Amino acid sequence: MKSRFKVISLLLIITVLGAMLSACNSGGGKVDVGIVLPTKDEPRWVQDEQRFKDALSSTKYSTDILFSQGSSAKEKENVQTLINKGIKVLIICPQDGDAAAAAVEEAKKEGITVIAYDRLITKTDAVDYYVTFDSKAVGAAQAQYLVDHIKGNGQPLYLYAGASSDNNAFLFFEGAWSVLQPKIADGTFKIANSSEAVALQGSLELSRDQLGKIIGQVTTNWDANEAKNKAQTHLTSASADLKGDVSILAPNDGTARSIADVFASDSAITSFIVTGQDAEKASIQYIIDGKQSMTVFKDVRTLVKDAINMAVNILDGNTPETTGEYDNGKKSVKAKQTNVISVDKDNVKKEIISSGYYKEDEFTGL
Repeated sequence: MKSRFKVISLLLIITVLGAMLSACNSGGGKVDVGIVLPTKDEPRWVQDEQRFKDALSSTKYSTDILFSQGSSAKEKENVQTLINKGIKVLIICPQDGDAAAAAVEEAKKEGITVIAYDRLITKTDAVDYYVTFDSKAVGAAQAQYLVDHIKGNGQPLYLYAGASSDNNAFLFFEGAWSVLQPKIADGTFKIANSSEAVALQGSLELSRDQLGKIIGQVTTNWDANEAKNKAQTHLTSASADLKGDVSILAPNDGTARSIADVFASDSAITSFIVTGQDAEKASIQYIIDGKQSMTVFKDVRTLVKDAINMAVNILDGNTPETTGEYDNGKKSVKAKQTNVISVDKDNVKKEIISSGYYKEDEFTGL
């Protein structure tokens, strides 16, 4: 009888231990690194999701990736969900830099290290690190391309910007303005679509408020349809001297394609140079086809790697490497910066295909 009781007890212990082991293996919902991205509606962020998963797969740490779908309220909810899962590090690309402050402050209260990814979170001291491309260099590269490819003096210049809620939009535009303004001041360019920019064309350095006035007038909100509608409105009201050969500062690839399509359909536009950024697949095809002039290639593989390396260093108890600082309006945030590359028809094969970013068979006409 005793031996039978021992067997039953042993089986019971094994069953309980098995259940506990199973719970441990499943993590019990526990996650090491929480990642919040802005939206699933743009190719860039869907690609980032997979890159983050691939980068973390070679480590001992787990992740959960959530999308905010363009909503700061959803973003805050996502952060709370990840806090409840016991994350130690939060990597977040904010939908709205100011609005995200409240969400990361909740994370900070729980002792979570906060890494702002690609876009800076502003007006809070709850941000520990920032992983970014050199955003001013992006705008400067776009502007330099326009300067290098101008066809004559007094060439009409159409300005477009990202979202007023995105700190990066200010940095991109600031970088572009630093290159364009001297050429506007000397008459090389003639601003075609912004009275605010015309009023400030004598100033090389603009305050945040001054930048905000121009961006508020030419914002696309990073939305292709909004960019299309704005470009149509500008061309409809443009006089003949603001057509012909024109230059267009478009903030990213999605807006660049929309704006390019509008300008291409206007018979009074003889030629146009249009900028972009992100090296989206559709825009690489546009560049090959001569529909978009250039894109600023930000190798997101490197940015993802930098963010994950930073997170792993923190989890391992080490201090991450940084290369600069950004003022977020409340503190100087230590940052790891990644370089950018101008890509056009001449070097697209070398930079995009040979580097393995995309495969050659994904395009036609190469």
